[in-house]
Amino acid sequence: MSQSSPQEVMICAAAREIRDGEVVFVGMRLPMMAFAVAKRLYAPEAVAYYECGIVRETVPEEMLFTLADPPAYRGAGWATQTTYLLGQMAAGRVQLGLIGGAQIDRHGNLNTSRIGDGDHPLVRLPGGGGATDFACLAHRTIIAMPHEKRRFVERVDYITSPGYGEGGDWRTRQGLPRGGPSAVISTLGLLRFDEGGEAYLASYHPHSSAQEVVDNTGWDLAVASDVTATPAPTEEELAVIREYDPAGFWAGG
Repeated sequence: MSQSSPQEVMICAAAREIRDGEVVFVGMRLPMMAFAVAKRLYAPEAVAYYECGIVRETVPEEMLFTLADPPAYRGAGWATQTTYLLGQMAAGRVQLGLIGGAQIDRHGNLNTSRIGDGDHPLVRLPGGGGATDFACLAHRTIIAMPHEKRRFVERVDYITSPGYGEGGDWRTRQGLPRGGPSAVISTLGLLRFDEGGEAYLASYHPHSSAQEVVDNTGWDLAVASDVTATPAPTEEELAVIREYDPAGFWAGG
């Protein structure tokens, strides 16, 4: 089997989360690549909503560097406005949103707003964009991000995109109609959430280990009793990725 990069492992893990027939809000980088793999191999009837307002039932013929590149419009089913697609999400018509963040905590809350104190932050981040809508209104979300202790923290400095809040029935008490994260796909492993809304390690990537994931997490991360290695990318998955991204711009090591 061909050697795979950590990014390719993440892409394939995300692609396997997409179910056939789902409407998926697709972002740049890993989400875009994951949708391409899923569409070819696992979910031929899935539909992509691109954040810039494009609806596609097919993968663009050329790789995209931004979601508004001309190939994204060629063959699209609908070229509209982002607000219209967010309205579809509010109506419950989007099953999956793929998002990322700068910080995440044990309950899947994401921070893309600021690092440090609210009055005098050390770093100002770009904000949530549509990710806050995804986190509140999609039926579920998949989070993808680098796995570092400074990013995987006990409590995020600011909740930009809510996960399970403080755990338990927090989302219901906030009036959120559906959703929450179902998985976190990091550069080291795959985390899922228990009934109380707390993350646990479900699998570690082939280039990592359960101990490495735990050591790089800023809280006492629970580990599943049946934790195992994330399945390595198959030859078929790698072929799709490398056909779509031959130079490894998004998927390279």
